[in-house]
Amino acid sequence: MRHADLVALIKDGIGERGGRWADLGAGEGAFTSALGDLLGPEAHITAVDKDASALRGIEGRFDVRVADFTRPLDLHGLDGVLMANSLHFVRDKHPVLTAVHAMLRPGGRLIVVEYGTDRGNPWVPHPFTYAQWETFAAQAGFKNTRLLRTVPSRWLGSMYSAVSEA
Repeated sequence: MRHADLVALIKDGIGERGGRWADLGAGEGAFTSALGDLLGPEAHITAVDKDASALRGIEGRFDVRVADFTRPLDLHGLDGVLMANSLHFVRDKHPVLTAVHAMLRPGGRLIVVEYGTDRGNPWVPHPFTYAQWETFAAQAGFKNTRLLRTVPSRWLGSMYSAVSEA
């Protein structure tokens, strides 16, 4: 996807510019960069990924942290968390979502980008539809969940973005 496509997927979930955000499962930072463009230079964004080499390209522009987002991260009071194409690597999502909820300030936002299917493959092992996301989010204590955008995907049919509030 082009940078403009990534920005378009998440822009309606952002709210105000600035603030403190984290991108969990940032990889090489494609969505982190989109988030940075939307939040502006006054924002503080922590990009988290367990692959140190993937994060090298965005060091200096963002705070990078080599860590597994399924383990405690010591992030608190965040205005938002982005999980773009990362939560589908986790089979049991509830503990991760509960931890993410605790990272957010009241009213903080969680933006999820995911493939719109419930059937995985070796590269996307545990995807979930938007209908499933509504259930997962509610079970973890999130509210005001809404679909932001759906786009076609040549890999698994479609991709969507959604936002939920702590």
